[in-house]
Amino acid sequence: MHDVIVIGGGNAALCAALTASERGASVLLLEAAPKEWRGGNSQHTRNLRCMHDAPQDVLVDAYSEEEYWQDLLKVTAGKTNEHLTRLMIRSTATCRDWMRQHGVNFQPPLSGALHVARTNAFFMGGGKALVNAYFRSAQNLGVEIRYNTKIVNLEIENNTFKAAIAEDGTRFKGASCVLAAGGFESNIDWLKQAWGQNENGEWPAENFVIRGTRFNQGNLLKFMMDHGADIIGDPSQSHCVAVDARAPLYDGGICTRIDCVSLGVVVNKNAERFYDEGEDFWPKRYAIWGRLVAKQPNQIAYSIIDSKSVGRFMPPVFEGTKANTIEELAEKLNLDVSQLKKTIHEYNQACVAGEFNHTVLDNCHTKNLSPAKTHWAVPLNQPPFYAYALRPGITFTYLGLKVEDDAAVRFNDSPSPNLFVAGEMMAGNVLGQGYTAGVGMSIGTTFGRIAGQNAAKAALMQGV
Repeated sequence: MHDVIVIGGGNAALCAALTASERGASVLLLEAAPKEWRGGNSQHTRNLRCMHDAPQDVLVDAYSEEEYWQDLLKVTAGKTNEHLTRLMIRSTATCRDWMRQHGVNFQPPLSGALHVARTNAFFMGGGKALVNAYFRSAQNLGVEIRYNTKIVNLEIENNTFKAAIAEDGTRFKGASCVLAAGGFESNIDWLKQAWGQNENGEWPAENFVIRGTRFNQGNLLKFMMDHGADIIGDPSQSHCVAVDARAPLYDGGICTRIDCVSLGVVVNKNAERFYDEGEDFWPKRYAIWGRLVAKQPNQIAYSIIDSKSVGRFMPPVFEGTKANTIEELAEKLNLDVSQLKKTIHEYNQACVAGEFNHTVLDNCHTKNLSPAKTHWAVPLNQPPFYAYALRPGITFTYLGLKVEDDAAVRFNDSPSPNLFVAGEMMAGNVLGQGYTAGVGMSIGTTFGRIAGQNAAKAALMQGV
């Protein structure tokens, strides 16, 4: 029997396993994926959003607790637990020293991500390098790791964890347990249930792309819900990004994201705009566009720019559709030619001349146009023109287990003495809706470490 069993293999699980091991506990980590696909969604991440009161190595200027909180308050529209969110924010001010001890290195942002140079610390080598560093450190600490081990059941008596049961029937007994197995974003049937049918009789989730791992099926989340654990969050809310419609169903990751939305216009299959493309800085708004596209007919949209925008955003992995006229572009996209011409003409006529600056909320906006474009509105008049077809890309879901600052799973508002949760499985406590770049890793790192510490404490107390 191990002191602590950690179920999952991403950032939150690894932070829990490392912390529990540091506290002197024997740890078994159970990862559903094979070794080559280990790491959950964390392998596709790039950075961590960090509070800091002064410049720090790769972070410029300062990013205070209050500013961080206000950013999250805005994107979640108040659907967040302030106590837990501030706990997370404060932890990010010091966690990077601990991360470095386990082999994670940081670098300044690359071109195309300079908006977050003040707020986000980028992992050198990306999320895959972070995951590999943590696994190496875990092995050096003596953490036992088992791959291809999908846990389908837990033995729980009087809200106390006893054992985890794998798909093949293997029983893993532990003195305590941390659940960090991700959300249900890879479970298309559950997504269909959560989103339902729209007014056109479509099932929007049938057209979703899963940006990350195929292994986050939500089976443990469903088990805990059925077992009476306290839950939080809307099953239809998620980190949902507009991605290239040509992206693979799973594991497309960051390179399929389309980042030119704020530089041009976005139209649906009817060649009509439907939202303000310049509402706020892209890192604070990129994660609403998947949901916006999901609400459009056939769950498809098109981001259109002209040649002025080339080089101003991180290029996606696939080239865009290119044309020398708007008419030609409409034909290539199979959109109504006259309607797209009308949409672009009205937008161009509505643009108010200003000083374009994509690094600030500039004064380039539209006038007498609905929906308005409030920043970075410049006419699309310099060919060639480019278009990228968009689909909703689900990163992770927000439905999860309700916690307090001890990260314990709760039953009827009472904490389990030895069952804890971290990462996506409890992210809904911080994220009721919306997103801002790097927060997912902040949640996983903070509550992974808290869960690991408390799981070790609970286990070692039993041996006293």
